[in-house]
Amino acid sequence: MTAARPLPDAAESDQVAAFLRAHPAWLAEHPEMYRLLAPPRRVHGEALTDHMAAMLRAERAHASHLIDAGRAAAGMAGRVQEAVLALMGADDPAECVSAEFPGLLGIDAAALCVEAPHTGCHELPPNMVRRLLDGRDVVFRAGVPDAALLHAEAARLALHDALVLVPGAGSPMLLALASRDARALDPAQGRHALGFLGRAVAAALGR
Repeated sequence: MTAARPLPDAAESDQVAAFLRAHPAWLAEHPEMYRLLAPPRRVHGEALTDHMAAMLRAERAHASHLIDAGRAAAGMAGRVQEAVLALMGADDPAECVSAEFPGLLGIDAAALCVEAPHTGCHELPPNMVRRLLDGRDVVFRAGVPDAALLHAEAARLALHDALVLVPGAGSPMLLALASRDARALDPAQGRHALGFLGRAVAAALGR
């Protein structure tokens, strides 16, 4: 009986992995090596076939992830477009935000918050917009400590929120979006679209 070969230590494994990352075509140029490697999963036939199947499975899984991410991004962009169209036809942008944005964006609540008295908006204390956004156009949060101040009666729904700068509104202003579901406010998919929405709100208020 052939004695089992000792397993490589962590340093050797790291060296092999580093070499293959630096030379991704090496195995393709040395196909005989496939016969010496244990396949990730034995399906049938030669080890080469098994490795090719494993590579195909990995690539399909990666492609599926990219497709899902693309669909999510397109979905958020489409929802923002619908919200912008609603703003364009609204006589009262603040009312449009609170009444129509939740359904259009697939979230639980939306409101404008401003550091001054403003009809239809939640009033914030001085410097709060600057403190919350810290120079950014969009901030995503989980576990919202100031939900009552930003989301008022919808505070209990604000397990997750997104705060969006509304630029050039005179007094500092932000758009506060609340959701119980983190997937509705995904930083990976919604940042650019929501930044555009904040600018659209500013334009609607300035009409």
